[in-house]
Amino acid sequence: MTHSFDTTNPATGAKIATHTYLDDAELESRIQACHAAFRDWRLKSHEERGKVIKAIGQGLRDRKDELAALMTQEMGKLLSQSEQEIDLCAAICDYTAENGPKVLASEEREIQSGSRGRVVHAPIGIVYGIQPWNFPAYQVVRYSIANLMAGNGVLLKHASNVAGSGQMLDEIYADAGLPAGLFSALIISHDQSDAVIEHELVRGVTLTGSPAAGRDIAVKAGKVLKKTVLELGSNDAYIVMADADVEKAAQICATGRTYNNGETCVAAKRFVVSDAVYDDFREAFVKAMKAVTYGDPTGKEAGIGPMARKDLRDDLHKQVEQSVAKGAEILCGGEIPDGNGYFYPATVLANVQPGQPAYDDELFGPVAALIRAKDDEDAMRIANDSKFGLGGGIISRDVKRAQELAEVEFDTGMVFINGFGLATPNMPFGGVKDSGYGREHGGFGMLEFTNAKAVLIMDE
Repeated sequence: MTHSFDTTNPATGAKIATHTYLDDAELESRIQACHAAFRDWRLKSHEERGKVIKAIGQGLRDRKDELAALMTQEMGKLLSQSEQEIDLCAAICDYTAENGPKVLASEEREIQSGSRGRVVHAPIGIVYGIQPWNFPAYQVVRYSIANLMAGNGVLLKHASNVAGSGQMLDEIYADAGLPAGLFSALIISHDQSDAVIEHELVRGVTLTGSPAAGRDIAVKAGKVLKKTVLELGSNDAYIVMADADVEKAAQICATGRTYNNGETCVAAKRFVVSDAVYDDFREAFVKAMKAVTYGDPTGKEAGIGPMARKDLRDDLHKQVEQSVAKGAEILCGGEIPDGNGYFYPATVLANVQPGQPAYDDELFGPVAALIRAKDDEDAMRIANDSKFGLGGGIISRDVKRAQELAEVEFDTGMVFINGFGLATPNMPFGGVKDSGYGREHGGFGMLEFTNAKAVLIMDE
C-alpha cells in the first residue's frame, strides 16, 4: 500500500500538500481514544454539550477565510460559495445547540394504572462517517454536530482530495473545547475503513456518496448489525409548469444546475417542461446557461470553477457523448476546453429520453437534461420516473397547487417550490429509493443514532 498521497488544485493541477495514512496501531489508538472520550461525554447534560457545539460554530466563523480558501483550493468551488458553506455550517451548530436539549429530552408516558414510563434518547457510542469532497465542511458538520449533540463519539473518513479540510475541521472542533479524541478525522485506506466498520466499538455508520458505495457500505455494516444512514446520489427533476414565469424559471434552473460547479447531490438536473411553455423556456434557459462562464474560482468573474478531479470530468463528458449517441442534442457546451484545470462548460442537452445517461443516471457536473412533457400531469410522471428520490422542484404561479403536488405526488425527500434550495438546519434532509434512507437536520439527525430506551417504573 502507498503510505502517502498528494492533494492537487483542480484549477491549476498544482500540488497542494502530501498526506500520510495512519498505520493500523495509530488507527486503533484513535478508536480507543474516541470511545474513552465518549464514556465521559455521554454523561454531560444537553446544555453542556450545546455550549461546546455553539463554540464550534464560532470557531468556524473565526477561521472562515482560511477554511474557505483551502476548500476552494482543494475541490475548486467558487470562493464565495465556500464562504456560504461555512456560514451554513455555523448556523447548523447554532440550531443544534439551541434545539438539541428539546429534541433529545426524555419523555414521560403513562402506561397503566399505578405505573409510568420514560423514553430516554440515550447515545450509543461511536458513529463513523464516510464523507465526499463536494461540500468539504458541510458534509462533515451535517452528521458530526448532530451526533456530538446526541452524546456520541464521531470518527470521520473524508475524501482524500479534501484531506486538508478534514484536518482543519479537526483542529477547529478541538480548539472549541471538544474533549480530546471525541472527534477524529482519520486519513486511512479503504481496507482500514472496512476494519473501522467492523470494529466492536463502532456502533453506527453514515455515508454520503454514490448508490454503489451505499450498497457496499450497507452490506458491510449489515453483516455486523450496525445501523446505517445513507445519503446517496440523485437526478432531481425541476418541473416547469404550464403557468410558470418562463424567465424566472430559467434563472432558477440555471442556478440550480450550476451551483457548486454542478457537483451537488440535491441539485436541479433534469428539467421537465410542460409543452405549453417548452419552446420559450428552452430559449431562455440556454441563454441563461450560456451566460455562466467557467474560470478561476478565487476570482469574481467566473460562474463555475473546475470540476474536482480529472476523472470526474472525463466520466461526465462520456455520459454526454453516450447521451448524444442515443439521440440527445447539445444546445450549448458539451466540449472539454483546452488549457490547464479540469474545467467543463455549462451544458444543455435536449431531446433527452429514457435509455440515455442524461435521463436515467446522475450527471455530477454542470450538464442539464431538458425534457419536454405533454402537460403538467405528464411532467409529474416524468419527474417520478427515476430510480432516485432525493430532491426536486416545481415552478408555478399556482403555489397552492404546487404545494399539493409536492406533498402528495412528488416521490422525493425534499421539494422546492419556486426556487432552488440546498439544506436548511431546521428542515429534514434525505431521500428515498436509490437516494438512500435516514434523515439529517431538523432534529431528525440527532435521533438517528440514539437508543430510544424504554424505562418502566412499575411500583413507587
